Amino acid sequence: MAPAGEADESGTRWLGLTGLCIGVFMFTLDASIVNVALPTLVKTLHTTFAMVQWVVVAYLLVATALVMAAARWGDIVGKKRAYVAGLAVFTVGSLLCGIAPTVGWLIAFRTLQGLGAVFVSALGAAIVGEMFPPQERGRAMGMIGSAVLLGVAMGPSIGGFIIELAGWRWMFLVNIPVGVAAMAVVYRFVPAIAGQPPRHPFDWPGTLIGGLMLSALTLGLIWGQRDGFSNALVVLLLIVALAGLIAFIRVELRSPGPLLDLSVFRNAPFANGLFMAGLMFLVLGGTGFLMPFFLEVIAGFPTARVGMLLAISPIAGGIVAPLGGALADRIGSRFVTIAGLSLIALGCASFVTVDQHLGVIGYTLRVVPIGFGMGLFNAANNSSVLNAVAREQLGIASALLSLMRTLGQTSGVPLIAAVFSLAALGHAASTQRADLLHLPPEALLRGMHFAFGAATCFVLCGIASAMHTLVRRSAHASNSRA
Repeated sequence: MAPAGEADESGTRWLGLTGLCIGVFMFTLDASIVNVALPTLVKTLHTTFAMVQWVVVAYLLVATALVMAAARWGDIVGKKRAYVAGLAVFTVGSLLCGIAPTVGWLIAFRTLQGLGAVFVSALGAAIVGEMFPPQERGRAMGMIGSAVLLGVAMGPSIGGFIIELAGWRWMFLVNIPVGVAAMAVVYRFVPAIAGQPPRHPFDWPGTLIGGLMLSALTLGLIWGQRDGFSNALVVLLLIVALAGLIAFIRVELRSPGPLLDLSVFRNAPFANGLFMAGLMFLVLGGTGFLMPFFLEVIAGFPTARVGMLLAISPIAGGIVAPLGGALADRIGSRFVTIAGLSLIALGCASFVTVDQHLGVIGYTLRVVPIGFGMGLFNAANNSSVLNAVAREQLGIASALLSLMRTLGQTSGVPLIAAVFSLAALGHAASTQRADLLHLPPEALLRGMHFAFGAATCFVLCGIASAMHTLVRRSAHASNSRA
């Protein structure tokens, strides 16, 4: 039996984790909750759809562009302090969004909200890494994974419910009591994590170039989905992103105190974990974009039922994630990662033969393995990434996991959608993208089959990467014993 002091400390850690989960849930929820309100915002704020899209873009742009800088700042001033400050800024931003008089003010306040959210997304996993020993991190990361997946699942449905019941402003105002509660729990139960005064000046050149690079990439991917990737502005943004990446690498290699120590990528388990995270969220983003289209346009489900069906997979993942983390602690992260990836591959492959007569049971049997797989994979892989780095690198590891999640989902939409479009138009012998919704059902199904086939191939690449890491680790262990 554990001594009383250890038991008290353990209980305090898990209470602190609850506060962290609330913050991560709010960040994930607010990334998608506004989407369902865009038509309402156009009418009530007397604006255009092109303008109101910045309500979504501004939040994502700040939360992506500044994620590495937020992690570095957390290392300097203390992760708990920066996390609580981020929650406070997020909560104040939510209040201001809820009382915004015009669309311009709403966009400005969403930017402020995103500035607070970036500290939550960048530092949540890092604080878990500081609070929990390696043998308990899997279970703790499973709880964080549940918060992420449940936030993804509940964003559109909660947003629609709040708009119908109380109006769009309450989508933001409801964050105030939740944010205050999260701050109180984190402040009370998360142990103080001392900052590390930098030995070198803060890397402002790396921060500015990295922010520009990620901003250009994020805008290029978002606008490419809307306007096509041959659009001149989209091409220019992607060129700026590539040039920014080259410049960022050069600056970081020369900096005495880099924002991102590039030597961390020589760590194979760490680099492979990030690669797999990016691949899986690419699959999640791309298939998640196509699924409403399939259910409503091809399978003919009513809109109200579509919302319920879409929640099945992320809820399944949220339920299983803590189990995945506990298993990772007990039998090792790689085995759980491969099991999760295998379930995702099985679920994606099952959609390759789907037809327009798919019923609720058939759909559920196909998406539940994807949800279970994401729950297992996310908890185990995140734990593996954190365990692969030294304590002083936990902040940047957490930030990069958040970045892979965001960029994976953002890039997955145009990539998987492009496979769908090319296959559907090719089957119908059509070259007009505008005709996509008017294609015959067999052409649309052909597009779905190819899109999910591509998704399955991406997952198989992830399995190959995980197997490669496992074999290398086994070989290294054998050589060490010899």
